[in-house]
This record gives sequence, C-alpha cells and structure tokens, in this order.
Amino acid sequence: MQPVIVAGVGMIPFAKPGASAPYPQMGASAARLALEDAAVDHAWIEQAYAGYVYGDSTCGQRALYEVGMSGVPVLNVNNNCSTGSSALFLARQAIASGAADCVLALGFEQMKPGALGTQFDDRPSPFERFDALADELVGEPQIPLAIRYFGGAGLAHMKQYGTQLSTFAKIRAKASRHAANNPLALFRKVVDEDEVMASPAIWPGVMTRLMACPPTCGAAAAVLCSEGFARRHGLRSDVRIRAQAMTTDTPATFESRDMRELVGYGMTRRAAQSVYTAAGIGPQDVDVVELHDCFAQNELITYEGLGLCAEGEAERFVCDGDNTYGGRVVTNPSGGLLSKGHPLGATGLAQCTELVHQLRGSAGERQVDGARLALQHNLGLGGACVVTLYERC
Repeated sequence: MQPVIVAGVGMIPFAKPGASAPYPQMGASAARLALEDAAVDHAWIEQAYAGYVYGDSTCGQRALYEVGMSGVPVLNVNNNCSTGSSALFLARQAIASGAADCVLALGFEQMKPGALGTQFDDRPSPFERFDALADELVGEPQIPLAIRYFGGAGLAHMKQYGTQLSTFAKIRAKASRHAANNPLALFRKVVDEDEVMASPAIWPGVMTRLMACPPTCGAAAAVLCSEGFARRHGLRSDVRIRAQAMTTDTPATFESRDMRELVGYGMTRRAAQSVYTAAGIGPQDVDVVELHDCFAQNELITYEGLGLCAEGEAERFVCDGDNTYGGRVVTNPSGGLLSKGHPLGATGLAQCTELVHQLRGSAGERQVDGARLALQHNLGLGGACVVTLYERC
C-alpha cells in the first residue's frame, strides 16, 4: 500500500437552506478550489468520488460535468452523515492500492429547512431497528429522529455519570468561539453558556436548540495523489493520510441496549483504535481533532470514544478546558458542525479541509501551534464511522 498525499483541498462558505447556489454550482466550485489548491489540471484526475445524501442518482456527474467531462469513472456515495469521509475513504483506497495516481473526492448537499427525516415512506426504513430500540429506551416518539437518538445518548451519559446539561452548553459555547475565526462558518456569533441554556428547549432537561447543528448547504473537496505522482508533477506533498479506518455497526449496537451504542459510540471506538494501532500512536499524540458534533451531546460522547479522555471523564475534560486552545487537544477549531454547519455530504471533506490547513500552518487565527498529527471523525447513523489520521510530513 503506497502513501497517500492530500495535494489540495477546497471548500465554499456554508449557507442556510435557500441561501445557497444549487448543488451543481456548489459542487463544481469546491472541486475547482481543490484542483487549484493542488495545482492539478482536471485532465489529470483519474477517478472521482462524489458524496451527497439528498439527491437523485448521478448528481455527482451533474456537479462534476460543470468542471469538465473527461470520461473518467465518477462514483456516487451515500452513507448518511459520514458520506463525505466515505468518499474520501474510497479515494484513499484507490491511491493506496495503486489503482490510480490522482483522485478527486467531492461532497455537497443542498438541504431543506427543518429536522432530518426519511424520504421514502413506501418501503422499509433503514432505521426500523434503531427506532424500535429508541422507543423502548427513551420513548418520546414525537421528537424528530436525530434529536431523539443523540439526545437519548446524552441523557444516558447524564444518568450514568451525573453529567450536567450545562456541560453540553459549554461545548456549544466553545464551538462558537472557534467559529468566530472561520470565515467559511455559517454561524460566527459568539454565544456563552448562559445563552445556550436559555435557548428554547427542544427536549426539556435534555437539549436546547443551540445544542443542535443547523441544516446547511455547502460543498468541499480534496485531491489525493501518490507520492510518485506528486514528485513527477512538482506538487506539494507536506500532508499525507497516515492511517484511516471505516467501521459499521455490530450486534452490540442493539444488544447493549444503550443509546450511546445506538448512535455509534462502538463504531467510533473501534475505528479510532484501528487507526491508532496502524499508526503506532495513541490519542495523547494527537494535536488537533475535527469530530462529528452534530449535537453537543455527541461531541462529549465522542471524546471518550476517541480515547481523548477516559470513559466517564468527559465532563471534567470539558470543564478543565482540555478541549480547546491551551488544553490537551484542540477539538473542532473550525467551529464544528454546531457552528460551521452540517451539509451532510460535504461535512467529512470540510473536516479534511480544516485539518489540512492546520497541518500546513495556514489556518490563520484558528491555527493550532505546532500541529503535526490531526484526527478526523465523521459518523453516520445506520451506520458508518470513518476515522482518519493526517500527518505533516
């Protein structure tokens, strides 16, 4: 397996539904930015992987045809909220295996306002088993699907470890402080813990509105290549993917009867451990993390899943400031999904974009000093989890 270089990244500013360009224009813009950043001509791309959740078949071609029609394979990817990093996973495999030397991974989403829901009501839902267990464990069937799942997971942590609702508010406030320095983020207004707590309750005692990420439109992309390709074409090769793992659900997702397992805690833990083992490092060696904070509750749970702190210690991790600048590891310097926004298909590649800039030292006011190892975590219910470790060469 040959090393994989991240030669270029690109991302457009995220926007509220109805305020963005249509998905073909968003996707094409992000792809062009990544190609320009990599100094790669479109004709050099041998394969493309296009990720999106809400759209008809071959939307990837529709977006990429705006950039150029070179006749190369374009594969469309849908893995719920982990779609962008699933496209990245496939692109990395193509390079690492020697099947291709230069590949584009693209993610985009044109979303509608409101909570996420299923689109096809004339066939079995992929969430049937998830819904049935959530009904047993937390009830509240009137609450939208994602809020019930992740709110229930946060509630499980609160019940087992005494975690306070205010701790989730601290996480959201931290996200806003980070996003204030990100011109591509949807929400750049700084909010404090009290404002988060005072926002409308979407599940009383469990979650307020500001603890949930907003529906968002946007696009991001990355150009991956082999070391030999980078050398032959004089491309930058200062960031590479050192290790990557994708996991899906195991029987424990349902058999454990734990809402945290239902939302992917086990997938996260197994993917992270696989990456640490492959790279020969531990979580203590990571300098900066972009993780899947679709809800503040999931960010807290993910600290433990990634091994950034011990199980049951996430509240102390937050209260001690170990999740931000000056602490143990800077988490979501971009502002994360909570402030940057969450266009489902683009999220994984937006995380990639942020971490590549962190390792290049080009993140501006968000820069994590001396960042050498960067970890990405992207999760999709139903389910899939991708954890990627990037290294500054």
